[in-house]
Amino acid sequence: MTSEFKLAPSILSADFSNLRSALDQCDEGGAHYIHVDVMDNQFVPNLTIGPPVVKSLRTFTQKFLDVHLMVIEPEKLVEPFARAGADGITFHIEATNNPQDIINLIKNTGKDVGISLKPETPISEIEPYLNQINLVLIMSVEPGFGGQGYIPESTKRITDLKQLLVKQCIQDKVKIEVDGGIKLQNAQEVLDAGADILVVGSEIFKADDPVQVMKIFYTLGNT
Repeated sequence: MTSEFKLAPSILSADFSNLRSALDQCDEGGAHYIHVDVMDNQFVPNLTIGPPVVKSLRTFTQKFLDVHLMVIEPEKLVEPFARAGADGITFHIEATNNPQDIINLIKNTGKDVGISLKPETPISEIEPYLNQINLVLIMSVEPGFGGQGYIPESTKRITDLKQLLVKQCIQDKVKIEVDGGIKLQNAQEVLDAGADILVVGSEIFKADDPVQVMKIFYTLGNT
């Protein structure tokens, strides 16, 4: 099990009319990251936030802003989100024919580089780039909507990726983030498989007491 994982609440599930309150809850709950899902209604069937919202979030938090681009032509949005205050930018391997160019572009902005995989995309697709990046985001649901159920086969994918990172001796350099259907009842399974960062949306922000839920997550993972 990962002894000290990081929690990344997804503001996609928060009240968009009061994101300041969501940030305050993340502070009180001890979350390390703020996960920002960017969707363009083309790569995935939903439309969410742009750089101005990230710029506003940056004003009110010092936490790591973890921007997940679920968009076509991600290269067009790297620099705008970097300027807005993102700390890390993750793009989908399926969204480009030139992943190396996007890796270089993100590196040139000084931000952490992440690559994400849809549930059906083989891990081998990102293997050539592992030693150049900071994070792999395993989607454990089909990207596009919050509130979906965790795909059970994701657990083996996490384990397989962890073994690959260990084989390449980069398990301390490249973190594994998991996004989709993470609940209190399955978090331990995901951590045991090798996850370093848990993206959690509805389980936190749809709860009666989001702060308490975050604190419970940390007791599950860090004991």
